[in-house]
Amino acid sequence: MSEQTDTAAVPEAVPALDAVPASAPALEAGHTPVPAPEATEASAEVAQAPKAPEAPEAAPAAVTEAGFPPAPPKDRRRLFAALRWTAAVAVFAAVGTGVAYGITQPERTDIPGLSTEDDGRWTFPELSQPALPAGAPVPQGPDNKDGTHYAKLNGLLLPAPVGARADDTVKADKDGVVSVDGFLEEYTSEAREKLKQSLEWDGLRQITGRGWTTADGTRTHVYLLRFHSSGFVDAFKGCDSNAQLNGVSALDLDDVWSKAKNTQMNSTTLDFPGAANFDGTELSVYQEVKPFLGEEQTKVGCLRTGDVLGMVIQTRKGEVAPVTFHQSVILQSQLLS
Repeated sequence: MSEQTDTAAVPEAVPALDAVPASAPALEAGHTPVPAPEATEASAEVAQAPKAPEAPEAAPAAVTEAGFPPAPPKDRRRLFAALRWTAAVAVFAAVGTGVAYGITQPERTDIPGLSTEDDGRWTFPELSQPALPAGAPVPQGPDNKDGTHYAKLNGLLLPAPVGARADDTVKADKDGVVSVDGFLEEYTSEAREKLKQSLEWDGLRQITGRGWTTADGTRTHVYLLRFHSSGFVDAFKGCDSNAQLNGVSALDLDDVWSKAKNTQMNSTTLDFPGAANFDGTELSVYQEVKPFLGEEQTKVGCLRTGDVLGMVIQTRKGEVAPVTFHQSVILQSQLLS
């Protein structure tokens, strides 16, 4: 009984992992066994693979000669895509710049949709009225019934256009002041004495003037005459169809101005930028009719506004261009308004 109990208690022996089965043929001395191909490859990989450390540590980054770690490798596909987008943006930018340059550089008449032709207008400096004395009303203000101008008279004088040269035949000093005799040189010798007496009796206070000549040969003389009140302005007869100006045969109403006034302005506007209104200004525009006394034509614009009479006189060989003449009259009127 005791022997059977001991035998049952002992488990069967488990062969060791390295044990060779009894059926395996005996290896000859000096003969190395050749494993199966699959086993050989797996064993080689296991043999070559280093053992992993117990606590993995980050391998130190390689350091360049400059002491900085090298940049990580870039994905070539992303790099090529970025280069393609950069090139596309550069092309669009170049095209956009070219279009903008093409619009700003050529004349308006060279671009479809912007075919406004040059009508010969002059380019004037930016116009602005001079400052008024403290508390003084504007000429057309509700508290200025007579339309008195309190600003300096030379500040209300139309400046010369860009590119024009000064005309010294206007006898003005450095402040633009013109003497009575200097102003009357615009008239024939026969008319001067009577006009001078009229100016002295009719309350003349001051005369300012400016003259210029443009590249096309147009001579422009502008005068402002300030009187004691608006009533004296109407009394002066030196700016109407009977004015005896030097070298002028006879004056008649400017038919171009009259036609434009009747069809476009309703007595208030002409087709010029900023020529909005002439409220309080009486305009009379005259031209020398053919045959001219010489080779030149003269046109005269008379502006009566409050206590000031404005005169714009233009002379040119052949005929005076209506555009620049009307432009000058309108701008001078705006300065007086």
